Amino acid sequence: MPDFIKNAHKDYNLYPLKIKHLFESDPLQASILAGWKRHIAVDQIFHSSGFFQLHTNALKQLILPACENSPVKPFFLAHIGLELILDHLLVSDGLVNINTFYEQLGHANKKALNSFLHTSSLEDTDVFFKFLSSFISSRYLFSYQKMENIAYALNRICMRLWNNPFTEAQLEALTTQLEQFKNNIKNDYLSIFNDIEKSISNSR
Repeated sequence: MPDFIKNAHKDYNLYPLKIKHLFESDPLQASILAGWKRHIAVDQIFHSSGFFQLHTNALKQLILPACENSPVKPFFLAHIGLELILDHLLVSDGLVNINTFYEQLGHANKKALNSFLHTSSLEDTDVFFKFLSSFISSRYLFSYQKMENIAYALNRICMRLWNNPFTEAQLEALTTQLEQFKNNIKNDYLSIFNDIEKSISNSR
């Protein structure tokens, strides 16, 4: 939900955890809030982990040649690139079922979501639901099964911030560097998921 909100509209800023008492009387609202809280907690653990620091720095060094004469900040690209490569590995190793993911999103209780968003002070929820519907129908995560599509996904993200972030030649170089990085981490990438799960379990 936090990511969907920001992708639906970059200027949307919701802070439901600051008004959590408004959701506690409704089990559905409380459940959505619990998911929101868990997402924030996982993000914080991941971004403060040694795994994140080590591998974003390593990926940054690899992609520096592709970023030459580009307005894109290498650390920003490495940050997002690491996350997309983790997605790629989870999908390609069969640890995430994309069809099930989209089916579950499609069965989400839209009435409960709408109420949650209104309570969180988002008046115009149409923008969010239009984005969610488009996200589900596009089945975009299937493209993450091919490494060359990761580079193009990164390019699309960068295009939100910079004009013409990469040339075709740079994208080809980036794909090669991402492939090398994937091979470097594919044998131990699950360690970060295990660490996050342990940290979440210990905090309950």
